[in-house]
Amino acid sequence: MTRYRQVLAVPGMAPLLGVSLLARAAITANVMALTLYVVLGLDKSYAAAGGVAAALTAGMALGGPLLGRMIDARGPRAVLLVTVALQVVFWLSVPILPYGILLGAAFAAGLLMVPAQPVTRQAITAMTTAGQRRAAFALESVQGELSYMVGPPIVILCAAQISPGVVAWGVGAAIVAGGAGVALLDPPLRAKDEVDAGTAARPRRRDWLGSRMIAALVMAFGATLLLSGTDLAIVATLEEAGQVSWAALVVAAYGVASVIGGLVYGALSRPLPTWGLLGLLGLVTLPAALAHDWRWLCVAGAGAGLLTAPTLSTVADAVSRLAPPGVRGEATGLQSSALSAGFALGSPIVGGVIDLSAPGGGFAASGLAGLAAALTGHLLSRRSPAPTRPPLGDPVPAGAADVRPSPSPRSSGTPAGSSRARV
Repeated sequence: MTRYRQVLAVPGMAPLLGVSLLARAAITANVMALTLYVVLGLDKSYAAAGGVAAALTAGMALGGPLLGRMIDARGPRAVLLVTVALQVVFWLSVPILPYGILLGAAFAAGLLMVPAQPVTRQAITAMTTAGQRRAAFALESVQGELSYMVGPPIVILCAAQISPGVVAWGVGAAIVAGGAGVALLDPPLRAKDEVDAGTAARPRRRDWLGSRMIAALVMAFGATLLLSGTDLAIVATLEEAGQVSWAALVVAAYGVASVIGGLVYGALSRPLPTWGLLGLLGLVTLPAALAHDWRWLCVAGAGAGLLTAPTLSTVADAVSRLAPPGVRGEATGLQSSALSAGFALGSPIVGGVIDLSAPGGGFAASGLAGLAAALTGHLLSRRSPAPTRPPLGDPVPAGAADVRPSPSPRSSGTPAGSSRARV
């Protein structure tokens, strides 16, 4: 626990993680809030609700790099305040919008979603030393698990008691409060030893978006595709067994195991490569295909959960170390887009496999997707030129995509740092 005490003792770190947790839990729950509003408030079908959810998710996936570039150019506070204002307008309008307009408005709201998570990731890189960063990103990844475990269940519980329009307002209020809180803290996104890189000093995209960065993004996509597909396979398996009521317990076992795994991994003295962690996650997901009731799914889910937060934390670590300071916002935005895309595509892809085979096929497809992404990341990273040897006594970091980060003032440590709709 010493590593975590050191991280939380960094000035401004504890309040930043606390406020961003509020925003992140609300953002995690926004799809559920809109789904329930369309079904219960507008009396539409689940297919119609899925259209609004898809529009919101697509907007978030496309908006990540755009907001990242704006953060690089204008700083976090200006971007946070603008997006907070737009979220106020959207969520206040939700209960009075007809379905057709809500569809377009949801896309716009996703495109300009409050970038609390990308800002937090950049701030972690700037505020921590190389020796602290892996534990800090492990905490950030655990934060994602907690958001997933808390946000959607609270929305479901509240929707059963009060108007779904009021629930939507509550989710919007939490997003706004969290985003405004991060803006008020205005965390630094550049370390003291980094040159403040403005737009004039931005490196060319081809100079930093190379095979190592692409490898990290591919594995981010593969990780959330695996997780999204696993969620669907759990529900399908329990439905076939007539045990759907146990789904919450199975997912909870998965989430608790992920929190434990993230905390243990962040305390280790040596990191593991992202491709290795993702490959192991894919492998341990495969045996769940043999489970036929909630008990064995809990066992399988706990085993896979132990590797979930560590895998996502190393992805965040890799992106933060491979991106030059002047484009760190755009790189973090690309990471968020890759995570969102994997989450959005996982359910339909794995759902198609389940329809063509059996519920167990969903676990097999999810695990194989993780293995394929891990192999692709490993092969891409091997195409990178040999890194310059670091100064004597300065350890070469590990943990991204079996890569060594390009030499930079802050690339000499072993950092690491999210999940399902934990994106």
